Amino acid sequence: MMHQRKEEEDDEQNYEITQDDIKAVALSLTAGAYETSAVAIEWTLSELLRNPRVMKNLQDELETVVGMNRMVQETDLSKLNYLNLVVMENFRLHPIAPFIPRASTKDVMVDGYYIEKNARVLINLWALGRDPRIWSDDTDVFYPERFLNNSNSNNIQEYDAQLLSFGSGRRKCPGMQMGLTTVKLVAAQLVHCFNWELPFGMKPADLDMTESFGLSLTRSKHLSAVLSHRLSSKAYND
Repeated sequence: MMHQRKEEEDDEQNYEITQDDIKAVALSLTAGAYETSAVAIEWTLSELLRNPRVMKNLQDELETVVGMNRMVQETDLSKLNYLNLVVMENFRLHPIAPFIPRASTKDVMVDGYYIEKNARVLINLWALGRDPRIWSDDTDVFYPERFLNNSNSNNIQEYDAQLLSFGSGRRKCPGMQMGLTTVKLVAAQLVHCFNWELPFGMKPADLDMTESFGLSLTRSKHLSAVLSHRLSSKAYND
């Protein structure tokens, strides 16, 4: 057994990454980012419409940091701290993948439960994000400020440590950086460029937030909103 383990370790260390491997990873990143990013952005905008206070705070930050004469750029993201809080709170309430599958590498006891080797384990991110023992009693409230004392918009590892939205450790999502950048940038541009209102005189509390469970956690009904321009005409022409 010792000899076999040594051979396995040597094989792993001597493994060479080929061009096919690189292309496969790049394809996985691109294909996997389409639906997941769109779902995350839709949930973020839904929560902002449902919480006008948070929407105003975010628009105020965008107006202060970016101004009203240009659109948000990727280089602005590190300065948009409140945007970071909003995205983190959205992932807490609406994890794109509600379950993370893992396999136990050995027989182990966890909190009094016996898990045998090779057993499939599903980590329920949806339940963890609503556990009052972790987040206090207001777990259903969209409150980005709950991350205020622990958030650093320049530290990508905080998502790993606090939310597990992209998994954790060696097996976490390789598209974590790209996914966060996409969600932040698109959400920021949409909120910065437009005023958002619910249609037909609908009140924020009336917005249907029903979830549809699957491989990704989508809205059961697509979001409908009425948009109007916020920025100066110069911003759209540049």
